[in-house]
Amino acid sequence: MSIPPSTIRAAPSSLDSRYVDELAALLSVAREGSFVGAGRALQRHPTVVSKRIMALEERLGVRLLERTTRRVRMTEAGMRLAEQIRAADQLIQEAEQEASAGASEVRGRLRVAFPASMGRQWLAPLLPSFLKRHPAIEVEASFSERYVDLVAEGFDAAIRIGVLSDSRLIARRLGQLRRILCASPDYVRQHGSPSRPGDLAHHNCLQLTQLASFPGWRMSNGVERETVFARGTLTSDDGGALIEAAKAGIGILGAGDWLMVREFAAGTLVPVLPGWTLDTDGGVYLVRPSLEFAPARTAAFVSWIDEQFAGGPPWSAGRLDAREGRPGRSGTDAKGRAS
Repeated sequence: MSIPPSTIRAAPSSLDSRYVDELAALLSVAREGSFVGAGRALQRHPTVVSKRIMALEERLGVRLLERTTRRVRMTEAGMRLAEQIRAADQLIQEAEQEASAGASEVRGRLRVAFPASMGRQWLAPLLPSFLKRHPAIEVEASFSERYVDLVAEGFDAAIRIGVLSDSRLIARRLGQLRRILCASPDYVRQHGSPSRPGDLAHHNCLQLTQLASFPGWRMSNGVERETVFARGTLTSDDGGALIEAAKAGIGILGAGDWLMVREFAAGTLVPVLPGWTLDTDGGVYLVRPSLEFAPARTAAFVSWIDEQFAGGPPWSAGRLDAREGRPGRSGTDAKGRAS
């Protein structure tokens, strides 16, 4: 979010040293958290730092800091301006680096957040191809199921699954996310298979807490919708643990098809209620803080991840067969049945 143009008073058409010093003062306070710390970093007296920021506020016509006798706190406008200054500074550094290298390589540090289970299983094996293509980029990859605040934590991009809610982010849909039910052949032989979602009340259901609808399963067959509050003996935030329980015949699991596709291929899990899916409006997304001031390294990652999903998600049947050296299969249709 930028400072609204209507709040900015007559700004200079070009920057001189005064304005550079004002912006440096704001950035230093944002980083150090105080006038004293900022003054130490800039080798200036704290009162000089304070006066520079006051001059910047007067010029922009907006309050950037909230000052009390004990602390200094950035306003929302101040935080946004500091973010933009950091981004601009990074762009300048990258421009200098690329110029010094003859603009032949994209370089810099790229921070990317991946969902833990999907990231480890499907995206981490692809990441070396990005590193080989851009050897001058240093990648810091975080794999976690927790919600990562890209802006506050300084990430360049993230892969997210499900339904997006953060309107501050720029999102690119990479593919559809299908959530389905499965169980082991042994479980189906012993307990039977439900014919409708309501029958799940009589089954042991393994629950993934990462589902947006948890503890309910919102189900649809394209015509009907039904919400089932399934119950079972195992609930977890780790898909791998639930897959192992399902393979062992403990119960029925509802999760993304990416989590169980290898087990379907091996026959250790089979679809349950194949005409129904869970949370059908979900997807796989690439998200980033802003289109403005996008570093070259981020653009390179966006281009690369688009390529990885261009022929379908990495876990789609044809791509999985090719990657793992299996003969091609007929695949499944939109309802999970053999096609």
